[in-house]
Amino acid sequence: MAIGYLTMQARTAHDALPLSGVQVTVLDDEQNRIYELTTDVSGETRRVSLETMDKGYSQNENFTGTPYVTYNVLAQAEGFESVYVADIPIFDGESAHLPLVLVPMQGQERNGIQTEITVGAPAVAMEGEREPEGFFQGGESGQVLRLVAIPNPITVHLGTPDGAASNVQVSFPDYVKNVASSEIYPTWPENALRANIYAIITFALNRVYTEWYRAKGYPFDITNSTAYDQAFIYGRPIYDSISRIADEIFNEYVRRQGQQAPYFTSFCNGTTTTCRGMSQWGTVTLAGQGYTPLRILRYYYPDDVEIVETNIITNMISSYPGTPLKVGSTGLDVQTIQTYLKRIRQNYPAIPVITDAAGTFGDSTRAAVTKFQSIFGLAADGIVGKSTWYKLSSLYTAVTRLAELNSEGINLGIGTVPPAAVLRQGSRGQDVITLQYLLDVISEYYPDIPAVTQDGIFGAGTKQAVTAFQSRMGLTPDGIVGPATWNALYRTYQGIGQNVPSPNPDPAPDTGGGSFAYTVKSGDTLWLLANRFGTSVDAIKRLNSLTGDNLQIGQVLQIPTGQSSSYFDYTVRSGDTLWLLANRYGTTVDAVKRLNGLASDNLQIGQVLRIPT
Repeated sequence: MAIGYLTMQARTAHDALPLSGVQVTVLDDEQNRIYELTTDVSGETRRVSLETMDKGYSQNENFTGTPYVTYNVLAQAEGFESVYVADIPIFDGESAHLPLVLVPMQGQERNGIQTEITVGAPAVAMEGEREPEGFFQGGESGQVLRLVAIPNPITVHLGTPDGAASNVQVSFPDYVKNVASSEIYPTWPENALRANIYAIITFALNRVYTEWYRAKGYPFDITNSTAYDQAFIYGRPIYDSISRIADEIFNEYVRRQGQQAPYFTSFCNGTTTTCRGMSQWGTVTLAGQGYTPLRILRYYYPDDVEIVETNIITNMISSYPGTPLKVGSTGLDVQTIQTYLKRIRQNYPAIPVITDAAGTFGDSTRAAVTKFQSIFGLAADGIVGKSTWYKLSSLYTAVTRLAELNSEGINLGIGTVPPAAVLRQGSRGQDVITLQYLLDVISEYYPDIPAVTQDGIFGAGTKQAVTAFQSRMGLTPDGIVGPATWNALYRTYQGIGQNVPSPNPDPAPDTGGGSFAYTVKSGDTLWLLANRFGTSVDAIKRLNSLTGDNLQIGQVLQIPTGQSSSYFDYTVRSGDTLWLLANRYGTTVDAVKRLNGLASDNLQIGQVLRIPT
């Protein structure tokens, strides 16, 4: 038989934290154990070989059997709910990467539920109606955005529009990879894959641009129902051939010449179902005849469609400079990626230390880039092109956000006793800020709970997050925060602190470094303090001669600082001012300005500031 490959990746908090030591079992369809694996320091297992069908079957539209072999995976880790992924298709010569989305158990819970995911056959092999409604030209829509922007993240409803299902938020490139892996076979010719991925990207951007669902009051951008949109299976494996193309073209889309709106690129398999859009199997035939991706698209859509690029990506703190960075490159863009890699390395210690001068792309920068690419499934060439730049930017945002949330929790004084207030839409005040902070932290680890704005106002967005949390925890989803919801919020928050491993910052040198005194407040833990101040639990315990993890309110700890650890990085958000930040973090406006070389009080969203500890 032919051979395919499978790798498992256990990470949490939007990839910000790898989970090492996860026990992974690969089973066949009769539940026989084939492999017993353990994830490494980057949260990844070794690649394993699995028997499957010859790829010729998956390239033949007339083959009526199943052109692959399916396997199952069970993942278990102490302090986390287990995950069982069933019916994973393995294709000849293809490497599949399975993300293991583990969520922390609540509080002291040790008998968590098991999340079960069924992957099954790609949509191209299914029968059923596929004639979704949509706007072929943006001007026909009653509500359109001004610009075509990549939604990062995109919110996906896991069911029909009116169905009672969860919403999940994922990065747009990951969404595209998931849909392509859920729709078609990864063994198809490259031009067929590209044509299909262009159609997938454009279909989603059309939904976003026309606000197809949000204009109707739905809190999501698109569904995963093939009767309405395109297939998406949260937690499914992604194939290398698809991943490589999606990373390259995720911000390119199809439009008609002279128009801005993404064209409504509907499609179906073209065999058991037909539609007025593109035939998925037809793209294979055309690619075999030498058609380019654009020529394939013009075969099914109007002759004047073109492929264009948008560089507007929401929630990105910096845009790709337009030119790949490699050995010999110099300047601010090089310094930016070095800063990103240094911070990411605290969470992914397998990335080697960069010893090149700031702003100089030398051999050590190339080594760090190459390892980063290898960990995250990018072409490991040591060159920072578009796909590597945006993955670095996205991951840097994720790891710094966790550090910011930890710092905020300390300053909010989150303790062990929940507030007594009953909160509902319209409530305001400090208890609402506490609620919003808890939801914000939990949303990092529970993908079906949306993040909220911490503004102290219980609005529609906060109610949506509360309702999602209540549904996730088996509570009455009424959007009202009473004792049962408060207790569940605190148990979940405490479970994160107890079960999620802390990052691995570079240890401060034993000599030449310093420390500062810190008085323990309600809610403090060693894990939270280590994350806030860029050190490690072991370093704090060693400096203070602690033998356990318990802390007492009022206890004075010495917090270690390295030669350059008297500050932490903070990414500016909407509403931030120097005065607010100085008060929040117990410093002064002048100290922040002096440390960052600021000449004025103006801040930019996405700007990275050094905050004195």
